[in-house]
Amino acid sequence: MQSSIIGKIEKARRYAAEPERFCIEGFTVTVRGDNTDHRVEFADEAWSCTCGFFAEWSICSHTMAIERVLAGLVPAQPLPFVSATGT
Repeated sequence: MQSSIIGKIEKARRYAAEPERFCIEGFTVTVRGDNTDHRVEFADEAWSCTCGFFAEWSICSHTMAIERVLAGLVPAQPLPFVSATGT
C-alpha cells in the first residue's frame, strides 16, 4: 500500500476518535417503520418526520432512534412536557 494512503488512513482513525471535530448540519434518512417508511430530516438544528405522532408532538420514535445512532453528533431533542393529568 502506498505511504500516502497509509497516512490518510491513520489521519481518518485519529479524526474518528475525536467526534467533537464533526458538526452535522443536515441530513435526510428513510426509517423503515413497522407499518410504513418515514422520512426524517435534520436541518437548521431542527427535526422533522412524516409520521403522524411527530406532527402532534414534534418528537417521535423515528427521530429518537436516529439520535441514538448518531449519539453525540446531533443535538438531543427536548422531550415534550406532559402534566400529571396527561395534557
